[in-house]
Amino acid sequence: MNTVIILVIAYLLGSIPSALWIGKLLYKTDIRKHGSGNLGGTNTFRTLGVKAGLIVSILDILKGTAATLLPLLPFFSNTDVHPLILGVLAVIGHMFPIFAQFKGGKAVATSGGVLLAYHWPLFVIMLAGFFIVLKLTKMVSLTSMILAMLGLLYTVLYNIFYRVDIPLLIVIILLATFILYRHRANMTRIKAGTEPKVKWI
Repeated sequence: MNTVIILVIAYLLGSIPSALWIGKLLYKTDIRKHGSGNLGGTNTFRTLGVKAGLIVSILDILKGTAATLLPLLPFFSNTDVHPLILGVLAVIGHMFPIFAQFKGGKAVATSGGVLLAYHWPLFVIMLAGFFIVLKLTKMVSLTSMILAMLGLLYTVLYNIFYRVDIPLLIVIILLATFILYRHRANMTRIKAGTEPKVKWI
């Protein structure tokens, strides 16, 4: 029974629609009706401003972190569920949230939260890399996709030269696939030259 409960909690944590709730509670705005309509940090930055975007991005990261760390709670100390499975469920919840008609974000921030909990050096590298690549591309979507592939490259090299961690490799492949799939519309706009660019970096 504990296994079922922890799996459900992980998904529900990921399902918390930070962008929707912050928008409605603090700005009286349904973010789904503005910008890209996406429930993520990028659309929040674009629609509600830097402060709201930072809050939503941090909350979305923490969803993945909290779900991945659930086995540390005494109630779940005897569970055999791998923490990365819980992290993936949180990411799925973020993409398809039960609290927002299953229309959520694009998996980037919550995936980062999973890495923060399970392999923090990769999170730090990805975070620093995000701002560097964003500075060069000016496009959050392209930056996210590039970082997904760089994260995969890092994990492959980590498994080859440092320590074998097959669960991490599998999950990184899965998360990178999620991110690329969720950005397929952005790919079309990038090719057409119509993808929005950020101006603050």
